[in-house]
Amino acid sequence: MDILYFAWVRERIGLPRETIQTEAATVADLVAELCAREDRYAVAFADITALRVALDQELTDFDAPLAGVREVAFFPPMTGG
Repeated sequence: MDILYFAWVRERIGLPRETIQTEAATVADLVAELCAREDRYAVAFADITALRVALDQELTDFDAPLAGVREVAFFPPMTGG
C-alpha cells in the first residue's frame, strides 16, 4: 500500500511517500501501527482531528476500512482564499 503525506504531515514524518505492508483493517488501525513504529509518526498523528484522509483519492473518515485500498493520503484541511 502506498502512503502519501502532504504539507506539515510530510515535514514531521520526513517523507513525501512510502510503500508499506500492513494488516491494518481501518485507517485508524493504520495510524496506530505507524505511530508504534517511530516517534516521528506519533508526532505527526498526535491530533488526528487536525488531519484529513483520502483512500484511493476519495475523502473518507479514519474508521474507513482498508480492504482493497492501494493508496492512503494524509493531509491537513484545506482552506480557500
